[in-house]
Amino acid sequence: MQTLYTTLPNDVVGKLSDIKLIAFDVDGIFSDGRIYLGNQGEELKAFHTRDGYGIKSLQVIGIEVAIITGRASKLVQDRMSALGVQHIVQGCEDKAKALVTLKQTLGLKTHQVASMGDDMPDIGMFTESGLCISVADGHPLVQQQCQWITVAKGGQGAVREVTDTLLQVHGQINGIHSASL
Repeated sequence: MQTLYTTLPNDVVGKLSDIKLIAFDVDGIFSDGRIYLGNQGEELKAFHTRDGYGIKSLQVIGIEVAIITGRASKLVQDRMSALGVQHIVQGCEDKAKALVTLKQTLGLKTHQVASMGDDMPDIGMFTESGLCISVADGHPLVQQQCQWITVAKGGQGAVREVTDTLLQVHGQINGIHSASL
């Protein structure tokens, strides 16, 4: 299938049509993976506004969004809460366990779950997902575990590429016109 960004194999498109939940890592996915630390100990990250619009759009069509990240920070909590994300797991050492718990809570099967990561700690999520996605600049060993590698790099619209493609597969790409954040 030709998407807005690339051509995806039919098996990936078929998996996308079943997705009810997508779980994202943060660093290297929503951001470029760099962490900026100020002299006063403050932490800064840059988030792409287009990714935010994509997250809100998925929620409009009933796809659940989760954040499962190894680091814990107030700015991630604030950003994801502003986007209406209900499932935020931070400081997580065992991402597979976190995703199992979330699947049970939502009553979902593995084939209804996608996950997106860029580095070795994210492979745990992949074991509990029917579709595994990495960014163009993801670690090579992570990319080997994935059925889909985005055209965009982390922090440069990769989340939006995934959300737009999900909207397209679900026949909603032209039907969402909500406000972005």
